[in-house]
Amino acid sequence: MPLSEHEQRQLEQIEQALYRDDRRLARLVRSSDPRVHYRRRVAEALVGLALGAGMIAAGIVIAVIGLAVAGFVVMLLCGIWALNSWRQSSTVGLSAVREDGSTGPIMKRHSRRSRRRGPVQGSFGERIDERWRRRQEGDY
Repeated sequence: MPLSEHEQRQLEQIEQALYRDDRRLARLVRSSDPRVHYRRRVAEALVGLALGAGMIAAGIVIAVIGLAVAGFVVMLLCGIWALNSWRQSSTVGLSAVREDGSTGPIMKRHSRRSRRRGPVQGSFGERIDERWRRRQEGDY
């Protein structure tokens, strides 16, 4: 059963009071939260993006093509790293106690393939027609 809005506010106030009173507990809880880990990775990747942009600029100014290319590669890799970390941080759910007493994530991650209705068969035109039909029916 989900908590009401009032109960959620009370829970947040209790957590904040605990964090203020016990700094060690707050540090332990935050260090075990996977969202903090992924946010830190995004911040590190953004620093890498800035470093790569600086390498490109320096390579252009001092006419060293290798430095500019290396800067582009750094920017590309850091951009991919930032996007992946950001996606993972948005899909990580908190652990909850279910009615049967077991614990597990609130949100489940689903890949794009698991959301498909079934195997895609037929020609390209048939698949487009099928998608259009599902979209008109509201299934898509």
